Amino acid sequence: MENTRLLKLLRTFSKSELQGLKKFVRTPFFNQRSEVPALLDWLSVSLKSERLVSDKAAAFRQIFGKTAYDDHRIRMAMSFLYQLSGQYLVLQSFLENQVVYRKELAAVFRLRNLPDQSEKACAEAGALQQQSPLRNADFLEEKYQILLEKHRFQVDTQQVNQQDLQELSDQLDHAFLARKLWQACVMLSHQNVSNATYQFGLLEAALAHAEQTGALEIPAVAIYYHCYQALVQPAESAHFRQFRQLLTLCGEQFPAEELRDLYILAINFCIRQYNAGNQAYLPEQFELYKEGLNRKYFLSDGAISRYTYQNAATIGLVMHELEWVESLIHEYRPLLKEEHREGLFSFNLARLEYHRRNLGKALQLLQKAEYKDLLLNLAAKILQLKIFYELQEFDLLASHLQAIRSFIRRKKVMGYHRENYMNTVHFTQKLLEVNLFDKNIKTTLRQEIEATKAVAEKEWLLEQLK
Repeated sequence: MENTRLLKLLRTFSKSELQGLKKFVRTPFFNQRSEVPALLDWLSVSLKSERLVSDKAAAFRQIFGKTAYDDHRIRMAMSFLYQLSGQYLVLQSFLENQVVYRKELAAVFRLRNLPDQSEKACAEAGALQQQSPLRNADFLEEKYQILLEKHRFQVDTQQVNQQDLQELSDQLDHAFLARKLWQACVMLSHQNVSNATYQFGLLEAALAHAEQTGALEIPAVAIYYHCYQALVQPAESAHFRQFRQLLTLCGEQFPAEELRDLYILAINFCIRQYNAGNQAYLPEQFELYKEGLNRKYFLSDGAISRYTYQNAATIGLVMHELEWVESLIHEYRPLLKEEHREGLFSFNLARLEYHRRNLGKALQLLQKAEYKDLLLNLAAKILQLKIFYELQEFDLLASHLQAIRSFIRRKKVMGYHRENYMNTVHFTQKLLEVNLFDKNIKTTLRQEIEATKAVAEKEWLLEQLK
């Protein structure tokens, strides 16, 4: 039973949710099958203790006693419990959102010809919504739905007026613009890192409308407008500056998950600028990581992505903010998923010691760690390569270069990673073989490295030729 969709769902329930579900499945309005609460009670024992759940036969014996085992019967009980578990979560979510609940209640009262109650419930929905600090696209869409219900009430009571109808139309435009521009940024960002191409539909009309009206005064519209323009016009720094300013000033108007995506969009913009040879955005990228981490935007369910951990450490090292990097490495270590935790911790600590020029200590950290991630393993091997060369351990380096080649061939590293790392190994081998006291040879090798696009450690290789 352990790999069933039912168990996967139930293992996401908190203790209070599990108690609520027990009451829910015992409510005759939702369930009249006695085997469903019995099955949940039996499963709860294992769920609370985090033990593995026994097979279906054990569940059947517990629920149905000495009756001959019937696989269809226990599967049906599991299916009903799964459906009720989903219903419970949806109903709980709906009731917790008092704005949506009261808006729907207004519609129910209106359809039952109870105008006073309908008008009151709709007004309460609007008042509650305004209390929320959020002003993102979801807020704008929700506000439109409240105004739409108000309009339907006015139609039924023959109270439609010009001002309210105009407000309804304007709110729809604002909601559409915010959502459309958000969608455009997501699609363009994905297009920039993949082979995908997209049709952007009404985007040009949406951009023109945002520019020609007061819609850019709405943060949920403006932030994605300037983000999109920055992505399509990277040379025009004004749009990125506006995007960056809105991100800082209006961040509290967006939920944490959306803020994380916005910060990643800003960081990716800075990375593309750096890759294009513009180093002016390096400090900006560093500040974005600092802000996002300090405000906990990069956390999801209390955990930090291994990519965020790695990339934040990288930009900190590039900026020579070594104390900040050390604090990051230790502070966020417990928040990494267990499968990658120790490998990432040791590797980044080794990188830190390398930048501090404690090469022996860095080498020890690299040699004692295990790396389950293929690319992290390769990055660790390349760092070892650099340390061997800088320590002038050339015999060890020669063996290490051959080991990296074999590793890449054996693991079948795909795409540009394979080319990047193989070229790094190739040029390091040349550093060992050529006469670096010959200026002509050094010049030729420098030109060859500079002309090769895919080299993982191009700057380091060029540095060794100085």
